[in-house]
Amino acid sequence: MKKIILTKDAPAPIGPYSQAVRVGNLLFCSGMIPLVPSSGEIAQGDVKAQTKQVMDNIAALLKSAELDLSRVVKTTIFLKSMADFPVVNEVYGSYFKGEFPARSTVEVSRLPKDVSVEIEVIAIYS
Repeated sequence: MKKIILTKDAPAPIGPYSQAVRVGNLLFCSGMIPLVPSSGEIAQGDVKAQTKQVMDNIAALLKSAELDLSRVVKTTIFLKSMADFPVVNEVYGSYFKGEFPARSTVEVSRLPKDVSVEIEVIAIYS
């Protein structure tokens, strides 16, 4: 059985997809970009500020699903430029304590709304 997760505390979908879908004990979260949930606008600032907004959005989405970042088992980071990797990695890493999830990072030619970073996660319920 699947359950759709939707919260106003994370950016509303900008296309035909759900913020997250729970199937059994797994939560599959769509990629988050640095949109400010209250305005729908792109977070102002550099890639560091954008990554912080993305991670805050992910944390809010997880919270609405009664989870937190400690339950994330896999992430995928999409970067407009791999040159941003050190900064994104630093911000990303500061959101996790103890064991880190598995992760892939790829450079892509373009992201929605021409942002610099997008991150998707998979989390697990106990």
